[in-house]
Amino acid sequence: MRRLPKTARNLDASHRVSGLRVIRKVAPYLWPPGETWVKRRVVLALSVLVLAKLIAVGTPLLYKGAVDSLAGEGSVWYLAAGAVGLTVAYGGARLLNVGFQQLRDVIFARVGQRALRQLALETFAHIHRMSLRYHLTRKTGGLSRVIERGVKGVEFLLRFLLFSIGPLLLELLMIAVVLFFLFDIWYLVTVAGVIALYILFTFKVTEWRVRIRKRMNDQDTDANQKAIDSLLNFETVKYFGAEQRETDRYDGALRQYVEAALTTSYSLAFLNFGQSLIITAGLVIVMVMAAVGVSSGAMTVGDFVMVNAYMIQITMPLNFLGTVYREIRQALIDMGDMFDLLEQPPEVQDKPGARPLRVTEGHLRLEGVEFGYEPERPILKGIDIDVPGGQTVALVGSTGSGKSTIGRLLFRFYDVTGGRLTIDGQDLRDVTQESLHAQVGVVPQDTVLFNDTIYYNIAYGRDDASRAEVEAAAKAARVHDFIESLPRGYDTQVGERGLKLSGGEKQRVGIARTLLKDPPILLLDEATSALDTETEREIQAELRAMARGRTVITIAHRLSTVADADRIVVLEDGQVVEEGTHEALLARGGRYAQLWTRQASETGEAA
Repeated sequence: MRRLPKTARNLDASHRVSGLRVIRKVAPYLWPPGETWVKRRVVLALSVLVLAKLIAVGTPLLYKGAVDSLAGEGSVWYLAAGAVGLTVAYGGARLLNVGFQQLRDVIFARVGQRALRQLALETFAHIHRMSLRYHLTRKTGGLSRVIERGVKGVEFLLRFLLFSIGPLLLELLMIAVVLFFLFDIWYLVTVAGVIALYILFTFKVTEWRVRIRKRMNDQDTDANQKAIDSLLNFETVKYFGAEQRETDRYDGALRQYVEAALTTSYSLAFLNFGQSLIITAGLVIVMVMAAVGVSSGAMTVGDFVMVNAYMIQITMPLNFLGTVYREIRQALIDMGDMFDLLEQPPEVQDKPGARPLRVTEGHLRLEGVEFGYEPERPILKGIDIDVPGGQTVALVGSTGSGKSTIGRLLFRFYDVTGGRLTIDGQDLRDVTQESLHAQVGVVPQDTVLFNDTIYYNIAYGRDDASRAEVEAAAKAARVHDFIESLPRGYDTQVGERGLKLSGGEKQRVGIARTLLKDPPILLLDEATSALDTETEREIQAELRAMARGRTVITIAHRLSTVADADRIVVLEDGQVVEEGTHEALLARGGRYAQLWTRQASETGEAA
């Protein structure tokens, strides 16, 4: 093969480094500290493996003895045992070999499944720990494929590193020793040369194929991501009559995948033919040497048959080596992608020694808060807002003024870059995220529901809630009667993202869920802006009832929904420009009055 260019050699080196990194990360699943039962199973499986290989290497000797016995040649022991007895022993040895291999798999199965489960759980938990920025930029379809391929590679890698590469080397070493002692060194030299050439060819071509397979996987991920993205936006596709456009876009991704898959298939044919050529040439050379030995009387017919049996025994694992090495390299790449994901640290993390948040009054303060999603583009520029416990404060302003950003900082999806945000004097960066999330309830603009029952979605607000408490929350959100009118009541499936319910019904379920959580601090993030006027008015009554006795931050676009707030804070370009009651702000004739007049005018024109 031609010499690889420098960039390709660097890529090979990076693959090897990545492979060693993955193997180091997987090794603890084989020998976990404190898990003695795992270690016992690994040791027992290896012991059974060695026993199986000893039987496998000794089996051709019985075959040789049976042939020599039939030909009236060989040692006295072979002649005494007889062809029938040796044939039966040969069959028994083959059966024992297979039996021990299966026993090895049975012993190791629990180890592999434990590793798969543990890694899947670690990956799932890590993704949930990742910050909002990561989830806003990730590709759902691509991420699911990375996880799926990576987790599936764990058991494969554990099994074949332990039971294929190592056992193969052990078996080849045993056969080499047998050939050296029973025949002469040239048999050993020939077999060793064939094995070395075969392994070198297999590894070189497989490294080339790995790069092709990586490109094929990338195209597969891209096509899958496009399909999921299109299906998640099903309604948008319909609105714009873009079915054919989406089909063409998906077909373009599939076309590139097919081209990569064909190249992978062609390279596999080349690899298989090259492997067969090397093995066949080696087999012919060794068998010719054995045939010459039999003709000269230096070897028996049984020796000829035994050499053939050993060559076939070498051929089978070597053919398997090609497949295993390809799969191991692929598993290393797949798992490398997954471990890259696991090594990404969450942007927002608890400080060492962070304490639980303790809410006494629910007094919320923003003191000189600065924040920007990108360093060069600040969103909040020294915000000061004081929300006494039990009061309702509304944040209003034009699009891009920073209202929703404050809500995200309150829930600590991001950390402030300047100033501080406190609840009852406790900086949110000094408390645990779990305790903060438990004390803050959110009703978003668009409530997203799980593809499960209405009961499950409401009960999601509190894990230990009883059915009576769930129904009480539904009644408080004025959704109980609607649920009872459905054929399956609370057991009604809501569909993916709650699409089987109307916007108002989803919002009421979301309110019931938050009521069940019963948090002392409430964030209403444009909770009614996506609803029609009549539904909005109905839900506003529920939200006002929900706010009693709680500290409430209301982020609103429609000013009429927050006119009765204790205080209204007007934001503009990331700064507080006004604050006060509805009446006071109107009387001042400033920015709030302008927004109110404009919205009143638009409402009148719409009417």
